[in-house]
Amino acid sequence: MASEHAELLLVNGTIDTLDPGLPSTHAIAVAGGKIQALGAEAEALRGPGTAVVDLGGAYVMPGLLDVHNHHMIAGQMDLFELDAPPTLDLDGLLAAVEDYAAGLGPEEWVVGGSWGSGLMNQLNTAEALARLDAATGGRPALLKDDSKHNRWANSKALELAGINDGTQDPDGGQILRDGAGRATGVLIEAGGVLAEKTLARLRPTSTEDLARAAARGIEILHSYGITGFQDAAASLPLMRALKDLDERGQLHAWVVTSMQANDFIFGTDPLGEGIIAHRDETRSRHHRPDFIKIFLDGVPPAGTAAFLEPYLPEAGFPECHCGGTTMDPAELEAWLLGTAARGISAKVHCTGDAAVRLVLDTVAKVRAAGYTEPKYHIAHGQFVQPDDIARFAELDVTADISPSLWFPGVISEAIATVLPAERASKMQPNRALLDAGARVAGGSDWPVSVSPNAWEGIYGLVTRQDPTGQFPGALWPEQAITLAEAIRVYTTACAEAMGVDDVTGSLAPGKSADFIVLSANPYEIEIDAVRHISARQTWFAGSKVYDAEAAAASAAAGLAGASA
Repeated sequence: MASEHAELLLVNGTIDTLDPGLPSTHAIAVAGGKIQALGAEAEALRGPGTAVVDLGGAYVMPGLLDVHNHHMIAGQMDLFELDAPPTLDLDGLLAAVEDYAAGLGPEEWVVGGSWGSGLMNQLNTAEALARLDAATGGRPALLKDDSKHNRWANSKALELAGINDGTQDPDGGQILRDGAGRATGVLIEAGGVLAEKTLARLRPTSTEDLARAAARGIEILHSYGITGFQDAAASLPLMRALKDLDERGQLHAWVVTSMQANDFIFGTDPLGEGIIAHRDETRSRHHRPDFIKIFLDGVPPAGTAAFLEPYLPEAGFPECHCGGTTMDPAELEAWLLGTAARGISAKVHCTGDAAVRLVLDTVAKVRAAGYTEPKYHIAHGQFVQPDDIARFAELDVTADISPSLWFPGVISEAIATVLPAERASKMQPNRALLDAGARVAGGSDWPVSVSPNAWEGIYGLVTRQDPTGQFPGALWPEQAITLAEAIRVYTTACAEAMGVDDVTGSLAPGKSADFIVLSANPYEIEIDAVRHISARQTWFAGSKVYDAEAAAASAAAGLAGASA
C-alpha cells in the first residue's frame, strides 16, 4: 500500500545505529518523522513518492546529545553580546571591550564575556576598574567570567546597581575590594545578582527575543550535529519561549529543561516552587521540563566549591578553608524528597568532593524512601573521593561531565593555583566511574566552554589532552576511556540520563529520525583526527536542519555581498 511507503530513504551508507538489535546497517527508511525500518527492510519500502538520498558510503550515526548546556545564553551571546575568548590577557580583554563598546549607543550596556578565572587577582584593583571604565566610554558594563559564576562590573554598572564600598556581601557571594577597601567591580557568585537584576530591569528581554536567542543557540548546536540537549538552568521565560517555538513548529530538537530551585548567579525570578508551578503549562511535544536544578556549591578558583580537605592557604583563603554548600543536608533532602514525590528529577551542580558526597548521601535517602524513578545528575563533579565512586552506580546517579572544563586549559590551570598539585591533577575519574558501572553522560556547559563541539569532548575523554593544542600535557591519563565508550557518553548515555531514550539516542524503528552524516568515520581515522570531525548534515525528525555545504555557500555569498 502507498501509505506504507517511506517518505525518505537513505541508502548506501555506513550507519552505526547504537541499537543492539541491529548495530550497523546501510539504509534507513523514514515516515512521519520516525524511523520505519533499517537495512533491506528499509529498501523494500521505496515507493513512487519516496525521496531517496544516496549517502555515497558516508558514515551516519544518531544525532549527538548534550546533557548540560545553556543554549539560550549562548544564543544571546551570539546575537546580542560581546563574545571574547577566555584565553585573552587583561590587555586583550580590554581591547575587545573597547572595540565592542564603540559600536553601541552612549547609554547601552556592554554585556557578555568571557574573562579567564586566572585574571581575578589582576581585575581586583582600582587601576583595572579605571581601565574598564575607560574602555567602555562611560557605558555600564557587566562581564561574565569563564565559569559564568562571577562578574566584573564597571563603575557605572556598580552605581546603577547600588553597589559601593560599604555594601555588605550578600549570602553566598562577595563584593571584592582592594587593600584600601574600595569595591573593584569583581563580584563573586551571589555578589553579581544585584547587578544582574539591575540589568534585567533596565534592559528587559522580551519573550520574542528569548525565543530568537534559543532558536539561534539550537541552530549552532545543529551545526555540531546535536539534536537534543538539557538546558542546565532554565528560567520561566525560557521555558515559555521554548513552548512558543514548539507551537510554531520551530523547535527542532529534544529539549529537557532544569527548573532553577535556587540561584546565586543569574538573578532568575521566580525560583523553586514558583517556577515548578508552571511546569505543566510549558510542556510541549519537544520540550520536557522534567528536572529541577540546584546549585549546591560554586567553583574552585573562587574558593566556593565545597571540599572535604582545605584549599591552599597561600592562594589567599583563610586557614583550613574548604568552601561550603549552599544548602544544609536537611534542606537538600527536603528538596529531593519533595520533588521526587511529584516525579521530578534533579540536576545538582557540584564541583567539590564534599558537595558530591552530600548529593550521594541524600539520594540514598530518597531511594530508601522508595523513589526509584527520578533521575539524579551530579553536574560537573570534577572531584570525587575514591570511596564515593561505586555509589554512583549503586544509587543510579549519573555523572554529568563537561570535558572542556577539566582537560588542560584555562580552567584547569586556575584550579591548580588554589588546590594542592596532587588533588588538582585528579579531576574527572571517568575510567573508574565506568568500570564501577556508573552512567557517564557528556555535556559541554556551553557557553562556559567556547563551543559545544562533542568531538573535541570525545577526543579529550580518550586522550585526556586539550583538543585545541593550546595547552600541553595530559590530565590524569589513567582515566582515559575508549572511543566507543566516549561516543556512547554523547548519545545513548545522554538519552538515558535526560529521559529521552524513548524517542532518541539510537536509530531504531519507532524512534525519531535524528541522525548526522559525518565528515569521517571516527573508527577509521587516527585519534588525533577525531577532534576535527564535523557534521556534513544534521537531520531531526526526518528533516534536514543543517547542511555544511549550504552553510558554506551562504557564508560565501554574505562575504561577497559585504565586499560589493
